Amino acid sequence: MVDSEMQDDEKSKGILWGFGVLGLVTTLVLVILGAWWGAEPEQFNIHDEALKRMKETNTTEVPLGYTYTNTLAHISEVLLHKSGGYITNDVAPPGLLLDNIKNFEYGALVILRDATSALRNHFSRDQSQSWEDADLAIAEPYFYYENDSWALPSTEAEYQKGIDALHKYMIRLQKFDSTTKQARFFSRADNLWQYTEVVIKRLGGLSTRLSSSSSKANLGPGLNEISEEDALKPNSTALDKISWLEIDDVFYEARGASWALLHILRAIKHDFKDILLDKRAMRTVDIMIKALENAMNPIMSPMILDGGGYGLFANYSLTMATYIARANAAALDLRDIMNRG
Repeated sequence: MVDSEMQDDEKSKGILWGFGVLGLVTTLVLVILGAWWGAEPEQFNIHDEALKRMKETNTTEVPLGYTYTNTLAHISEVLLHKSGGYITNDVAPPGLLLDNIKNFEYGALVILRDATSALRNHFSRDQSQSWEDADLAIAEPYFYYENDSWALPSTEAEYQKGIDALHKYMIRLQKFDSTTKQARFFSRADNLWQYTEVVIKRLGGLSTRLSSSSSKANLGPGLNEISEEDALKPNSTALDKISWLEIDDVFYEARGASWALLHILRAIKHDFKDILLDKRAMRTVDIMIKALENAMNPIMSPMILDGGGYGLFANYSLTMATYIARANAAALDLRDIMNRG
């Protein structure tokens, strides 16, 4: 009887040990996968990717607008096919727990949507009453599909349709025949001015949110503290205070937006080269690119720090806000330059 009880105890301990080892291994696998899937995508060379795409279509000449459009398509492809794939709509660990890369994807997606809308509404049309491009009219709405759908149709499937439509537009930029209407791309100052207006609003919004997310930020007279009664007034200057639990969310959203906009500006520098040189605005675009490159510097801490002033720890949100504000100031200059006669 005693031997039987001892055997049962040993068997129970063996089962518990088995579950413990299984739980430890599972946790370790999830941590490793989480670190891999949560890594930010690397920057890519817009010219190399455009040439690589052209080799697939057996052509050599890069038409105007091809690099810009291919950059949008490749940004989308990177979001869908990076390590771990598209994470935002994951419903199981580890993707479910990776909120940083989800915010990165959202920030990049917002910039991608703006740039695709600019391509459809401005860059591909010679005037306000001209016909819009059929493929771009198909592509743009797909990128506005909800970003967290895992059921049918999934987010990935809808975004892929948008990518395919962009590729069709790119093919039509390259060739013209009697059965296919040639695609057009107009690198004019007024087109770039209209897109820059949108960029200014995006960067300004991110800079403000990054600044207000800091617990130590001094937002200016009357902005840090305001009564509930004053906050309800129509002309109130109150700014929403970001919870300390959401500081990293805003930070990584800004990282994603910076990553996407950095590549788009490089493509604009290529396809709008003539007008930028003519307006002497190339230096202004370079300033924007450099500021965003600084915003994408490697993160040296496992968590987003919220230090203050000249304290012992850095304040990541305010540092990012500085780079974003620098890019925004250059965007304001670019808008003014493009708006001059």
